[in-house]
Amino acid sequence: MNDSQYHQMTDDLLISIEEMLDECEVDIDYESAGSILTMTFENGSKIIINKQPPLHQLWVATKFNGHHFNFQNDLWIDERTDVEFWSFLDEACSKQAEQTVSLRK
Repeated sequence: MNDSQYHQMTDDLLISIEEMLDECEVDIDYESAGSILTMTFENGSKIIINKQPPLHQLWVATKFNGHHFNFQNDLWIDERTDVEFWSFLDEACSKQAEQTVSLRK
């Protein structure tokens, strides 16, 4: 993947998350600034998703830990746990919202 492809893919991903949050039944506020998307939950906890262009990675920080995702076989995969991004995000949001969150329907 070249830099241009990386930026297009990650920009599209962040926009998709924003659209899903707008449709989500659970109240999760979000703010987008450049290459960073910050989600804020009712309990004040946050999930921060940001691009890491030099590494062609997507980084996610939750109140529990941080994760680095690499694009492999058409999926973003956590380099430490091998969990796919969307599954991870639903689980992380559910933990921090203290209720079930399913962004992808």
